[in-house]
Parts: sequence; C-alpha cells; structure tokens
Amino acid sequence: MKSENLVIVGSGPAGLTAGIYAARAGHAPLVIEGMLSGGQLTETAEVENFPGFADAVSGLDLMMSMRSQAEKAGVRFAMDAITSVDFSGSLHRLMGMSDTYEAKCVIIATGASPRWTGLPGE
Repeated sequence: MKSENLVIVGSGPAGLTAGIYAARAGHAPLVIEGMLSGGQLTETAEVENFPGFADAVSGLDLMMSMRSQAEKAGVRFAMDAITSVDFSGSLHRLMGMSDTYEAKCVIIATGASPRWTGLPGE
C-alpha cells in the first residue's frame, strides 16, 4: 500500500490544475490518471474557450501542455483506476485496479461523461 499526503483522482483539467497548485504549495501530490490519461478533453478536436489560448487548440495538445507543466511543478502520476474508496479513517483508503493508496487528503476530479441527445451534428 502506498501512503501519500495528497492524492488527486482524475487527470483532466481540474485534476492537473489542482496538482499544479498543490505542488507549488509544497505538497507532493500524486495524480491517479484513471482509464483515460488527460481526461475527456483529450478526445475533443477543438477547444475554443480555454483561458490563455486566443486561437483554438486541440484538446490533446492542451492536455499535453498541462501535463508538462504539472510534471515540471513536481506532480507525480500513477496509471490506475480507482474502484472503491473508504473515507472512514483518519487516512483515506483508495482501492485501485493495480494498487491501494492511503492519503491524508483526497481531491476527486473525475469529470463527467458526455450525454448524447441524438440531435444532428452532435
């Protein structure tokens, strides 16, 4: 079992932003990436509304840039998918498909799944 100060579940924009700020504050965050590294945004062809990018950027390029910044800040990554959690103790336990983690603090940044309506052009 791996013991951590801070674990962030999810590697999309929210998870990586949390990781960057936590690392800058001196914590050594571990981001558990989940099944899709970079989150749902990596499957987006064109992002036109992200601050700092006046022109459209691909979701994959944006997430690669964010991951690079996170790595430079000191964020660590684990490729795993959390299947259950236990928040009952002073150390929170996260059970993944590959490993089990304990952490004093946990940030859940698992994002969302698209809901298709069936409209043309979706």
